[in-house]
Amino acid sequence: MFKTNSVIALYESHDQAEDAVRDLQQAGVDMRSLSIAARGESVEEQVVGYYTTGDRMKYWGKMGAFWGGLWGLLFDSALFAIPGIGPVLLAGPIVSWVVAILEGAAVFGGLSAIGAGLVSIGIPKNSVIEYESALKTDKFLLVVHGTPGAVARAKAVISTTRFKSCCLHDEVIALESLSEPLARSTVGAA
Repeated sequence: MFKTNSVIALYESHDQAEDAVRDLQQAGVDMRSLSIAARGESVEEQVVGYYTTGDRMKYWGKMGAFWGGLWGLLFDSALFAIPGIGPVLLAGPIVSWVVAILEGAAVFGGLSAIGAGLVSIGIPKNSVIEYESALKTDKFLLVVHGTPGAVARAKAVISTTRFKSCCLHDEVIALESLSEPLARSTVGAA
């Protein structure tokens, strides 16, 4: 058996999400455990550019300063065109989760690749559907995934930020049977 924990917070604006990331960094949360996802562009502005330099993605557009700042803090970055959601910018371990799903051609009953990536780390499907809906409405999804202690510390920091919703997901998974995990979620909203 092993235990996996995540805390997921939704933010209404890039300023709120960026403040939360900086608060987590200042509190000493390992930035390698943090992911963020958001739609790439709203319909009123065209994408000016996305490109990579070395191991960092650069972006110009309405939220260029926001994403540019995050690329320096978080590891891995990607842009995916997700059917039903549109262009989604991702940073952090969530990129690897989505790529693993796409490479494995795993199907998770009506979920996007982002949703399937979240399910693959133990997030319950009903919660994932809520997170996908939030992305469709231009919310910012912040995920911290790691040991129970690290996630509890991150949740404590997040609880002081201006989140729309925040949920702790912890799960005990039997190594012999990953098909029927037991899950418990706790939810709080600001």
